[in-house]
Amino acid sequence: MSQQAKADLFAQLHQRDGLFVLPNPWDVGSAKMLAGLGFEALATTSAGYAFSQGKLDSIGSVQRDEALAHAGQIVEATSLPVSADLENGYGDSPEDVQKTIFAAAEIGLVGCTIEDTTGVKDKPIYDKDFAIERIQAAVETVNKLDFNFTLTARAENYLHGRPDLDDTLARLKGYEEVGADVLYAPGLPDTDSIKTICDALTKPVNVVAGIALRGVTTKDLEQCGVKRVSVGSSLARTAIGSMIDASNAILKNGRFDAFETAAAFGDIEALIVRGSRA
Repeated sequence: MSQQAKADLFAQLHQRDGLFVLPNPWDVGSAKMLAGLGFEALATTSAGYAFSQGKLDSIGSVQRDEALAHAGQIVEATSLPVSADLENGYGDSPEDVQKTIFAAAEIGLVGCTIEDTTGVKDKPIYDKDFAIERIQAAVETVNKLDFNFTLTARAENYLHGRPDLDDTLARLKGYEEVGADVLYAPGLPDTDSIKTICDALTKPVNVVAGIALRGVTTKDLEQCGVKRVSVGSSLARTAIGSMIDASNAILKNGRFDAFETAAAFGDIEALIVRGSRA
């Protein structure tokens, strides 16, 4: 499937009735297995990839070239459309964001997410007007591409100790007004806040599962107006959590019970083969 065809398919997923789930593999194997399970598109996870490389989840821990090389591996793993978590665009300036998006398009990605996190501990979020300017620059870059690249703009307040729904919504409205295709505010605490966001915006809204929202289902989110549900680092952290639990059982109790729920070789290999064909 051509990049244009993948891009059109990815864009169409946001326009059809209901929501779709966009899982986040952290390596080639998990990408193929998720494709084999039947998901329709994939997205990278900056945190999941960082953890797999023994790095911390922080702005600058993984540099632009490394992140794009990893994203390129996910693109090549299957024939599914792939969007990338490109953090803050790997630089403060609008020009840095533009450079990152051009590079993302060149490696076969059909979408990306740009967030308003600075990576600076004492001032973790860009000023609103500057954050909007950065997304406007991203939109200008997307408009120069010869295919339908889906740009997602993230408002990061809730992940950085700023639970300000009004400011978050103002940022998302600003991103929408300058042309972002999808809006995203990770860490919203409940379905009421999610519905408030969805009702106030006209563009598709992404919600991440695995951060707050315990017990919330896809049906609940669909009723709020959500069009896309990603899982961020949650699948990677679930796999790591299982490894930690199993290892602790060995070290503390000398028991191997956790291995009884391990996936069978044949099941893993079947998914890899199926995903390679997807």
